[in-house]
Amino acid sequence: MSLTHLTYEELSTCLVQIEAILNSRPLTPLSSDPSDLSYLSPSHFLIGRPLTSVPRPLLTDANIQRLQRFDRVEKLRQHFWKRFCNEYVSLLQQKTKWQTAGQDLKTGTMVLVRDANLPPLLWLLGRVVAVKTGSDGHCRVADVRTRKGIITRAYNNICPLPVV
Repeated sequence: MSLTHLTYEELSTCLVQIEAILNSRPLTPLSSDPSDLSYLSPSHFLIGRPLTSVPRPLLTDANIQRLQRFDRVEKLRQHFWKRFCNEYVSLLQQKTKWQTAGQDLKTGTMVLVRDANLPPLLWLLGRVVAVKTGSDGHCRVADVRTRKGIITRAYNNICPLPVV
């Protein structure tokens, strides 16, 4: 992004929105029960419960200059969101191919199911119920139980939650 001058309030708003994004991401499962899809997030440590987003303000009566300033803050937030999505997800899916033998997913592992049409915080959360091995003995596909039912996905569309 180009250099942008923000007022204190605009910068504060942008940082609070970024903080909400970071504090909403799932860290680890709350229990080892395979039927439990609840997860622990940084917001649990801060406010004791999952963070819910604040509704967007209604902007139909705002003047043009205020809308332009809001748009600038929104563009900064979107820029952060795009980088966060790309970098955080690639961190979750680090591949050690050709370097070391990778860890296969195990039954009961909590995962995010990657969907190219949705942002990461809206991806389905699920638990691996079965893994399918290929002819080479490596797991390539897993069945994942989500709130929408059991789905089958390739490993490159599954992001295991980091164990903390």
